[in-house]
Amino acid sequence: MLRADLDHLTPYSAHLVPGDARKLDANEAPLDLPPTLKEKLARYLVTELSSNRYPDGVYGALRQAIAHYAGVPAAWIAIGNGSDELIRSLLLVSALHRGGILVADPTFSMYGILAQTLGIPVHRLERHTTDWAWDLTAANKAIAQEAIAIVFLVHPNSPTGNSLTAQERDWLAGLPPNVLVVIDEAYFEYAQNTLVSELPQHPNWVVLRTFSKGFRLAAYRVGYAIAQPHLVTALEKVRLPYNLPTLSAHAALLALEHRQELLGDIPQLLQERDRLYAAWQAWSPAQIQIWPSTANFLYLRTSHDRALQEFLQQRNIWVRRTGGGLRITVGTAPENHHLRESWAQFWEAL
Repeated sequence: MLRADLDHLTPYSAHLVPGDARKLDANEAPLDLPPTLKEKLARYLVTELSSNRYPDGVYGALRQAIAHYAGVPAAWIAIGNGSDELIRSLLLVSALHRGGILVADPTFSMYGILAQTLGIPVHRLERHTTDWAWDLTAANKAIAQEAIAIVFLVHPNSPTGNSLTAQERDWLAGLPPNVLVVIDEAYFEYAQNTLVSELPQHPNWVVLRTFSKGFRLAAYRVGYAIAQPHLVTALEKVRLPYNLPTLSAHAALLALEHRQELLGDIPQLLQERDRLYAAWQAWSPAQIQIWPSTANFLYLRTSHDRALQEFLQQRNIWVRRTGGGLRITVGTAPENHHLRESWAQFWEAL
């Protein structure tokens, strides 16, 4: 009674990390919500939220607040239970029974995983390892030879941390109008580099964003898409009713109201990132190769990546091994100090 191809799929699995760990493996914001905002959420939960009532299925107030933040009309906003739901919805409205998707590895794994769960072909390219840019010659060949319905890109990319180049942006602008272009700006609050202003010229473009990173709301699973109204309408047709819990929607509204406070720590985090990058870049190139990042993490490769990951775990520091390298989230200053100390101990012990 089950699809035979499911036997070949591996479900996404999150790492089980101890509660007291220095958790640098998931690109989360290193700081929790301030106590004042937690108190406001608790007060809303106790005094205003009716648990026996479904959420506001339109999410009008949240869509309006997001639209104001993004600088677009509210009709250009679609709400998702995390960006993952929106990725799946885009696959349903554009690729199902119409064609495959094109991604460039290494990149966010959920594009391929979600496509495969729907039986949608996944066409993969290898990035240039010098700067992790797309191989545009190979991409053009794939689009000419395959039925490509959607091109997925992260801006900046995870796990490699690179933003789209001018050449890549020009390439996107020249893609056929029947190819949906999905630009995932999950790390926008760190990179401050967006293609939203170009959406009016491109009816086949969608920008995805999330409250899970810079806004510190990973536990609440709030994502949104920005696109012209015809694409938002299509997403609404496949959206599950009441897809976002009432408390999550309220948390996102609060986060936008207090965005200056929540995003105010980002400059210091970026300084920490650059400090880590400079220290590790000065390391022997025979031991590691590290790339600059415009996000809240760094990506490196070493022939000792598994041993380094295990060594750090023994010191209660968790990082992620992915795409043939290690992706390390930038933490708080004390976490980063402990990371640098453990890093030095590892290489000295070799």
